[in-house]
Amino acid sequence: MQSNYSTLIIYYFSGTGNARQTAKWMGQKAEASGLDVHIISIDRFKKIEIPDFEGRALIGFGSPTHGFNMAPYMLKFIARFPRKVNADLFLYNTRAGMKMYKLFTGGLNGVAIYLPAFMLKLKGYSIRGWRSIDLPSNWISLHPGIRDKVVESIFQRWECKAKNYMQLLLLGKRKYYNWYELPLDIAITPVSLGYYFAGRFALSKTFMANYNCNQCGLCEKECPTNSIKMVDNRPYWKFTCESCMRCMNRCPKRAIETPHAQVVLVWWALFGIVPAVIYRSLKDYGIESGFLFELCYYALYYIAGALGLYLSYWILHLLIRYKLFNYLFSYSSFTHWKFWRRYKYGLSKR
Repeated sequence: MQSNYSTLIIYYFSGTGNARQTAKWMGQKAEASGLDVHIISIDRFKKIEIPDFEGRALIGFGSPTHGFNMAPYMLKFIARFPRKVNADLFLYNTRAGMKMYKLFTGGLNGVAIYLPAFMLKLKGYSIRGWRSIDLPSNWISLHPGIRDKVVESIFQRWECKAKNYMQLLLLGKRKYYNWYELPLDIAITPVSLGYYFAGRFALSKTFMANYNCNQCGLCEKECPTNSIKMVDNRPYWKFTCESCMRCMNRCPKRAIETPHAQVVLVWWALFGIVPAVIYRSLKDYGIESGFLFELCYYALYYIAGALGLYLSYWILHLLIRYKLFNYLFSYSSFTHWKFWRRYKYGLSKR
């Protein structure tokens, strides 16, 4: 197959290996066509390095879909990507794929494709295509890990689709998938924006290390955004956490968990009690409606929410030093129990 390009470069961000595996599939197809291939992880990037190449390159950007958005860490990378590189670009995102009996289902995009495409277009690049890849959902804070047999079938299905997508791009064709989902993507755009500006910071405070933690430091070492630090000999998640699930799925002791009982109580307070208190307080001060009410309400709500989230998580981190509280938070978490499987398939191919 004669390609329009001499080089393929794919930059990817991956928590549990789905986006990485997709990049490898595409790279294999390009190598078979004689291209010089570079698959580059953007873990903990400080500067952007573009491999030397002759002729014209095809450059791809891929990451998981977070909150119906491309991973903010990848958006940061794209924002810093230089202009005027002799290349055409493409995008892909991995979504929460599932399988019910013989029916394969996928996730939703929101702005996960359109926002980075717009950013790159503003830099003057030609976007040759985009594609969503519905690999197994890995968000095990919300649901158990998918069974290996199901995961394998999903991988087999999408390996072919990913390679076919690459073949079309190498031939110089423009291919934009998922247009039929556009109305739904537009409808959930407010959720995408809410996640980017607020939700991701709340989700970053939904992890703890239970009594099985042996301070091996693997989670801190492998965190792709450098968002885990050791505090009092226990992992502590910073607000920069992307909830990529690498730490939870990689931990050899299954020590990293989501303290569901604590999360429910804190979120109930922050999203239920705090707004009611602020609303009543403003009414008591005679501020009942209009622009001033809206301004004061949302300003106080976001300040109180951020402080409440930080303080509640810090208190949790202090309490889990004591076995009684550590056991209490751990045993009240779904992630503690063996039926709540981890997602290791993508990681096993690292």
